Amino acid sequence: MSSGRVRHWSLAWCILLAGVLAASDTGNGLRFKEVGEKGGARAVHRTRRFEGKHADVLRMFTSGGAAAAVADYNNDGFDDIFMLDSDTGRPHHLFRNNGDGFFPDMAKQAGVSGGNEPDTICADVLWFDYDNDGREDLLIARFGTPILHRNTGDGTFKDVTASSGLTDFGNTIAVIAFDYDNDGLLDLLFGDYFQPVNLFDLESPKILPDNLDDAHNGGGVRLYRNTGERFVNVTEKAGLANHDGWTLDLGHADYDNDGDQDLYVAADYGTDRLYRNEGKGKFVDVTESAIGIDTKKGMNIDWADYDNDGWLDAYITNITDEYMREGNFLWRNSGDGTFLDVSKETSTHETGWGWAAKFADFDNDGWQDLFVVNGLRSAGRENYITHVFEMLTRPGVDFSDLASWPNIGGMSWSGYQQQRLLRNDGAGGFVEVGPQAGVANDLDGRGIALGDFDNDGRIDIYQTNADQPALLHLNVTAAGNWVSIALRGTRSNRFGICARIRLTASGNEQIREINGGNGYSGQSAKRAHFGLGSSRKVDSVEVRWPSGIIDVIKVSVNKRYVVEEGNGLAKESEIP
Repeated sequence: MSSGRVRHWSLAWCILLAGVLAASDTGNGLRFKEVGEKGGARAVHRTRRFEGKHADVLRMFTSGGAAAAVADYNNDGFDDIFMLDSDTGRPHHLFRNNGDGFFPDMAKQAGVSGGNEPDTICADVLWFDYDNDGREDLLIARFGTPILHRNTGDGTFKDVTASSGLTDFGNTIAVIAFDYDNDGLLDLLFGDYFQPVNLFDLESPKILPDNLDDAHNGGGVRLYRNTGERFVNVTEKAGLANHDGWTLDLGHADYDNDGDQDLYVAADYGTDRLYRNEGKGKFVDVTESAIGIDTKKGMNIDWADYDNDGWLDAYITNITDEYMREGNFLWRNSGDGTFLDVSKETSTHETGWGWAAKFADFDNDGWQDLFVVNGLRSAGRENYITHVFEMLTRPGVDFSDLASWPNIGGMSWSGYQQQRLLRNDGAGGFVEVGPQAGVANDLDGRGIALGDFDNDGRIDIYQTNADQPALLHLNVTAAGNWVSIALRGTRSNRFGICARIRLTASGNEQIREINGGNGYSGQSAKRAHFGLGSSRKVDSVEVRWPSGIIDVIKVSVNKRYVVEEGNGLAKESEIP
């Protein structure tokens, strides 16, 4: 990437944001400016509409799908955005980052706008290089069968679903890509919400959760191993077939620091599940001993070392509203295979009807902050909760029966909730700064996709919303120093998913793992971003690859780098 192009990009953004920096507080506070409409990246998501007497309730239970994924699909050095739609016949959006502050929609031209067929619901999206050719391929997960698009390298994609082996039916709400067996190929884990029933041709109306706190009639998970030629279902062999919960999100990480990837499954209507990777392609359920059995409504899982102690912690959103006072989990990793919920102590407990949540060091001070979106349904003044109460208190009610649930019509349910930006204070706690930062909108948030869209060393936010426009929050914080590192695998997968990077500056150590889609309805860029505060020197950087290879490299502050496995460093342009 030439320095001339970087300067051109910077100038364009300055023009687009004329007056923004001058109007912003240039102190230490976090500040964002919404630029989606100006940049062309603001599209409206629509949830799936149904027909028949149960249409209202079915739409309520399938109101996800406002998903987005970030990757540099054309390898020009700028993060692009793919955004799903979910209603019949509506096109998806591929917002190509031009490097000049604008994002033209290339989905139709690229051949990836379709998928919202009459008998399917598009629910999640994932960029991953399944064939290790250095180009990001695209997977669309659906209530139905998925679609796999291979990146041809000329700006277009080819549908290779049939030949890939990904033809099984499932009501998928979440999907991640990771190398569970460390063989250098990315495998796929699908999280299914409903059991594999056709929602558009129901044999029985009894398809909803059979218990609001301990349901066992959900879709569970499915693991597909990448053989290099096709994907093969290995769920039972891997020890994951026992999960029968209502999966809402999936997250992978090496929580026990043993070199392989473990799994967290966030489940609605009952307990989350934690699976430890024992190696040799096998997982073991350690939920009860590690985190305990819960009765909450798990919505999101993101992993990060929020306290910089060398162990990855987990953040789970649940529900807090008028009748469900659940609160979130911030699972602090004890380092002995167990976790302690410190959400109340850290002021991360209540964020409303939680959906996606992502860690990132937005102010580059060396501590990872937390952005959380929430809100179920914002509509009329009448509150649906009063009708839910009536149903809950009715003797002998069958929660699984669609007919038991009252129609929601034009009512609101936990709507008009403000999004939360929780700044890490570096002393073990978080402080709410969303209103001051300019991100406390009250839309019905669903997904979060993070990336440095203007390559200025500050992490920006793309927020998706159900039946509402997406937002692009450009980070204009007067932030500290930083380093950005991308990976290129040789023996490991090409983009270094599952690799761990350890950086030390001024005696402070931070770790990042490259993940393949953690977080509800949102995939962030695969670059590892480190805030350094006032540090002007990086003491050391170590990359531990899934293959076991360890690279030790030298970097300077305020620069972007690419590390090639086993071969050291390739330097990119410095951002002026």
